[in-house]
Amino acid sequence: MNVTSAFIGKYYAEAHAYISGFLPPIAATVVSLLVAFVIFAILLSVLVMGFSYLFGWFERKAISRMQSRRGPTYVGPWGLLQNMADVIKLLSKETIAPDAADKPLFQMILPAVYATFMLMLAFTPLNSAFVGINTSIGLIVVFLLLSFVPLLLFLAGWTSGNKYGSISAQRSVVMLLSYEVPLLLVIAAVALVASSYSFSAIVNAQSHVWYALLMPIGFIIFFIIMLAELERPPFDLREADNEIIAGWLTDVSPPYYALTLFLDYTRMFFGALVITLLFLGGWNGPLLPPFVWLMVKVVLVTVFIVAVRATTVRMRLDRLLRLGWLYMLPLSVINLLIAFALFVR
Repeated sequence: MNVTSAFIGKYYAEAHAYISGFLPPIAATVVSLLVAFVIFAILLSVLVMGFSYLFGWFERKAISRMQSRRGPTYVGPWGLLQNMADVIKLLSKETIAPDAADKPLFQMILPAVYATFMLMLAFTPLNSAFVGINTSIGLIVVFLLLSFVPLLLFLAGWTSGNKYGSISAQRSVVMLLSYEVPLLLVIAAVALVASSYSFSAIVNAQSHVWYALLMPIGFIIFFIIMLAELERPPFDLREADNEIIAGWLTDVSPPYYALTLFLDYTRMFFGALVITLLFLGGWNGPLLPPFVWLMVKVVLVTVFIVAVRATTVRMRLDRLLRLGWLYMLPLSVINLLIAFALFVR
């Protein structure tokens, strides 16, 4: 299994050529790999933070327009600096934890969730070369990492020592687990048609026709499941206006809430990226550079996610579970059977 991407390999070779004259061979290899991964991590972090900031602003403006409001206007041109002002305000406040909380674990959960999604992005290519860890089972690895998120969210609510946060975290976990099986079946259908669990191979297999056209049922199911996995409306069960709580975020302090804002848009970027790679041809497209094509598709998917938030209402938990088990699961099985019957030789 090859795990060295072209991007990492390039910077590894350059760093190794420079460092090998100063360090023993083994130490030079380790340090060169660390340098290459640090460069990749910095570039990926800049991309994700830029996306999070701009789409945080775009979502506020777009939903305001849809609801006949103006949205942020005063801080910076068109309100572009409003998010920065909000983040500075949040970061300037004191970091606290409830007395009843398991403080070390409670304060570690949100950074752990964010690190999990950044690790998933390291396995997810942005073009044929820009990927941190290039492996033939990248899709499986990403799914396995995604399956840890419900456990982390449960711990976030349980360790807070707040019964409302704990109950709401359990509500989110029940929802996420109910959509894990349909998600796995849709992923299996995509891998079956592409004959690979590699993101790059799946994208290359869509050079002539997107899987969204070959498997429209799977595409719709996957989009709905991604909304649930990202806790985007109408699946944002952590918010409960009638209970005046924010689920597993009920007792987080302002600096951690600022991290949560970035986490939400990082999750949105990840979800839109995976949808694009699996069903919309990834970076394939004429004339424009591959990375530009990928970002255009990711942005369009994200705009649609924002539109769903502005036009739908939060679902009740029982209806949400009914949707997952009685509709998404049978349809995902049908999608897998159709994929096997029509595309497997």
